[in-house]
This record gives sequence, C-alpha cells and structure tokens, in this order.
Amino acid sequence: MQNLVPSLGVAPGSGPQGNYLLTPGSTVGSVTVGDLSIEIRPKIPIDRLLFLAAYTLSPKTWRDWKFDYGERHLLLEAIIPGFVFQVKQAIRRGLLQGYRSREETLAGVKGRIRFDDQLRKRFGIVPPIEVTYDDYTEDITENQILRAAIERLTKLRIRNQQHRISLNRLLPSFERVADLPLAGNAIPDISYSRLNEHYRPSVELARLILRATSFDLAHGRVRSSGFLIDMNKLFEDFLVVALRETLGLSLRAFPQNAKTKRLYLDEDRTVRLEPDFSWWQEGRCLFVGDAKYKDLSSKEIRHNDLYQLLAYLTATNLPSGLLVYAAGKGSTNSHWIPLAGKTLIVQNLDLTRSPDQVLAAIGTLAGEVRRLAGDQVSSKAKLQASA
Repeated sequence: MQNLVPSLGVAPGSGPQGNYLLTPGSTVGSVTVGDLSIEIRPKIPIDRLLFLAAYTLSPKTWRDWKFDYGERHLLLEAIIPGFVFQVKQAIRRGLLQGYRSREETLAGVKGRIRFDDQLRKRFGIVPPIEVTYDDYTEDITENQILRAAIERLTKLRIRNQQHRISLNRLLPSFERVADLPLAGNAIPDISYSRLNEHYRPSVELARLILRATSFDLAHGRVRSSGFLIDMNKLFEDFLVVALRETLGLSLRAFPQNAKTKRLYLDEDRTVRLEPDFSWWQEGRCLFVGDAKYKDLSSKEIRHNDLYQLLAYLTATNLPSGLLVYAAGKGSTNSHWIPLAGKTLIVQNLDLTRSPDQVLAAIGTLAGEVRRLAGDQVSSKAKLQASA
C-alpha cells in the first residue's frame, strides 16, 4: 500500500487483529490492492479540486469543462467525463497529423539513405536499402499521450458503466497510433502552436492522468493500482497559473520554481533554491513567494515554512516575501526578522469557497504581489535618480 501512497500512514489499530489505522497525507484518490479498494478524499470538496485542475490546465476555458461535478465522493469517476469531453473536442475534425521521422529497411529509396547503416548491416549491397524519411501521420506524440491516458483509465476499477463505455468508444479513433514509450514513466512535454493549440486541454489533462496512475506494483500474486493526485503539487500549480494570469505576466517573467533563473543561497552556488513563484524583470527578482497546502489555522504550520521563505529572500536580496496557505480562518499576519531585515507575510486562500470567490481572492493576492514588486521598482528608480 505504501509503495503506491508514500504519504499514507499505516499503523496497527485497536480492536480485533488485522485492524489498521490509516492516516492520509497530501495525496488523494483511489487505491486498489487485490480485492481491497480505498478512497482517499481531499479536505476540500471534489468539485473544488476539479476546478483547481481545470483552471490550471486551461485558465481561459475552465468553465466549459464537463467534469461530473455531481460526483461528490469519487475523484476518478468525477474526472472521466471531463477527459472524454476534451478528447472528443480535440478530435472532432479528425486526429491531428504531423511529420515524424522513421528509419526503415525498404526495397527502394525513400527519403535519405543511411549510408553508415547500409555499409555496416548490408556491406553496401542493395537492395534492401536502409533509409530515413519523414512520414505525415497520426502516429505523433500528442495522439500517443491521449491513447495512453485512455488505456490507463480503462484498466482501473471504474464503477460507472457509462464512463467505461465512453472511454472504450474513444479507442477505435486511435487504432493507427502506437503505444507511448514511457521511459521511467517520463511523459513527453508538448510545444503548442496554432496547429495543435486545440489539443492543449485534452493533452494536458491526459498528462495529469498518466502522472496520477500507477499499475502492477506486485507483491507475490497481489496486484495493485492507483489513481492519485498530490494536492501539494496541484495547489502550487494552480496558484502559480492563477497569479500569472491575473498579473498578465509571461511564463518567463513569472516562472514556477525559478526555472532558468539559477537561484542559489550560497556563494559557491551549491545550494540551489526553487521558490514556487517569483517575478523577474531584466534578470532581477522583484518578488518571491511560496505555497503550502496546509491550514493556516491548524498546527500544521511549521517554522520550516518560514525558514524556507527567509532563504528565498536572502538569496534574492528582497526585503519582503509572501507565504500562501491553502485554507484557514487565520488572518493575514507578518513576521519581522530584525537581524535579517526581512518581513515574512503570511496569507491564506480558502479553497472551500466557490470558484468565483477563490478567483476574487487571487485578485487580492495579486494586488499584494504588485505592491511588493512595485516597492522594488520604486527603490531601483530612486537609486538611479540619486546616482
């Protein structure tokens, strides 16, 4: 069980032998081990979780997603209708096609001859001929990802028969698409353009499904499978996308985990830092923040969260930063660190509220981000003026 869900605590329970106490962590979803099925429900309603996922994948069209918002208990059952809808939308005019490089042995020349292989394998004798050519085909990465997600879902224990039928009806459309090679379960990234932009919602949801599913972690004759989502990651992804969207910033200006920025704590550049979100302008960090899927009013808050934000402020040489918790009735507060000259601002984002209320709260957070970043712009302008 813990191979599938490392954050799940398992301890012997009181009462008859064979009773166990399960303590969930930040991972939610369903796990099947042999004939045993376990549902790990999130602290927030399922429909709020689906909102976070839909907005993260498609901020402009999240209201059009057809998740089963009436399904209050089972995450897997709730997510399937939305995935089926997005796949149908993507392929309604036929599967996307593209050029794919192929290497084959043919009787005649097609494309380019691979002379090294011809000499090594055929000793220069023709035919057959070792060639490389570009094929215009449906067997491209985007379609491979969609097919892989459909097949993964059909292997899970789905209770709603109509959901299983709708998934199986999609498969014939992908009969000319090969299996997706998943080396170490690494799912390929997709670069989007005007040619494949209509595939984005379905492919990104498929990638989420592939990351969430695992199979055949066998122990003896018992096989197990799971559909699991890490709420820590989902909350972080949502907050970054929502703030970036509200602030009107680019991926480069408002990156997640400071990608491409090479942020280090120490002079020797051995302690790399990856803040959840930050704002950069002309190579200079204007703002830095961190997200935690914890309740601000609970005892889950740890000093480590504040230490982490303090490290980010030290590395970026900023006076203030923002720490956002996922829930709680605790009011906004700040911690002044006199010896460091830093202010750690703590706020909460209550995910149990309606989507529109959550987005309104994001607007308030974005205003705080603008204020903190604006202080840095003003300071820089004053320094330049005095010089």
